[in-house]
Amino acid sequence: MEKFLIKVAQDEEVFDFEVTEYLHDEEDHCKFEVYLSGKLVAGLEPDKYEYLKVCKNQGKIDEGVLHLVIEQLESYNIG
Repeated sequence: MEKFLIKVAQDEEVFDFEVTEYLHDEEDHCKFEVYLSGKLVAGLEPDKYEYLKVCKNQGKIDEGVLHLVIEQLESYNIG
């Protein structure tokens, strides 16, 4: 399990996320879990082409913000 700190900004609002990577063969959660202020708010997983996509958005985070998180994670060549 690896953890990443991701900071993104949208419309002058800054979000500090913590992203945890899990083994993808674990069935009870997505490959990546996204936390905001210690609360699980979203999950991400790779699609069949290995690009990350939103698999859960229980925190109802704006999709644009989640895509900024995805862009940063993909820039690290993980996923």
